[in-house]
Amino acid sequence: MLEIDGARYSGSGTIVRQAVAFAALTGQAVRIINARARRPRPGLRLQHIRVIESIRELVGGTSEGVHQGSTEIVFRPGEPKFDGSYRWDIGSAGSTTALAMALLPVLAFAPGPVKVELRGGLFQDFAPSYYHLKRVLAPLLQRMGLQTEMELGRPGYVPRGEGILHLTVRPALTRLRPLAMESPGPVEKLWGIALSSHLQDRRVSERMATAANEVFGAAGYRAEIEALYESSALQPGAAFAAFADLEGGARLGADRAGAPARPSEAIGKYVARQLLEELNTGATLDRYASDQIIPFASLAAGESRFSIPGLTDHIQSGAWLSREFLGAEVRIEGRRLIIKGVGFQARR
Repeated sequence: MLEIDGARYSGSGTIVRQAVAFAALTGQAVRIINARARRPRPGLRLQHIRVIESIRELVGGTSEGVHQGSTEIVFRPGEPKFDGSYRWDIGSAGSTTALAMALLPVLAFAPGPVKVELRGGLFQDFAPSYYHLKRVLAPLLQRMGLQTEMELGRPGYVPRGEGILHLTVRPALTRLRPLAMESPGPVEKLWGIALSSHLQDRRVSERMATAANEVFGAAGYRAEIEALYESSALQPGAAFAAFADLEGGARLGADRAGAPARPSEAIGKYVARQLLEELNTGATLDRYASDQIIPFASLAAGESRFSIPGLTDHIQSGAWLSREFLGAEVRIEGRRLIIKGVGFQARR
């Protein structure tokens, strides 16, 4: 049984999610100790429990220690037994997008298409946003041979959650392909999405968009930002995402969710400044995609190469887990991320 110390590097739930996904793929039993040790409330929360339970269902596995606050978990994968559709509810505002990212490597090697409905939070701090998942990560995975479709059924915000994410995965027909994205081209387009629920009377979406364009304008850019208002969410909330499309196919993204006492203008300016920072580093992946791509590139057949904004704890976590479970070679050379994938094939 492989033992993983959840206190290393990021010390976050990402280690739990990726370790369980890799265990399911490889058939390697794993014990995770010190789960989420570096978080203000260590141990499993509902969203991490749902990750373990959903992956356990996909591969007929067993687990121990899976309860709120647990810092030690054992996961033993069984025989994969995929169905065509699933529905999982986190039961809180925990991140459905983080759950989707844990499921994606496993579903990438299912014998056929799988449809999943996930319920919980879709926009919050310290988690991937729906827009980044759909507009940045999914196109990268498509280039690697993994077809995914994501639709926002209903926004979900902190503290109620109750958002709905529809995910369809059509597994790769062959081994995943590596990607070579080392040299960013010039900016072809800046664009964004400003979403708010039950806040049209306060013009929240427009205010986020206007504030972002003030920052972009000062840097010599003009972004095409769509201001969206909707009323299906179970509470008021907001989220803003901006993207830069570069010549050659790279796309960088930045986003932020609304929060109490967080003005709309502050959200727009924050996102615009972060995206400009990413552009100024000469990266071909933004700070979020830099760690999100590691599991998939490690599974691919061949060497992937990227330029990244800088080294993060999440990148170090992903590199470590890919080495431990797959034997993939992951190197960080300055701002170059180099991953020699193992050409993984599904267990049958």
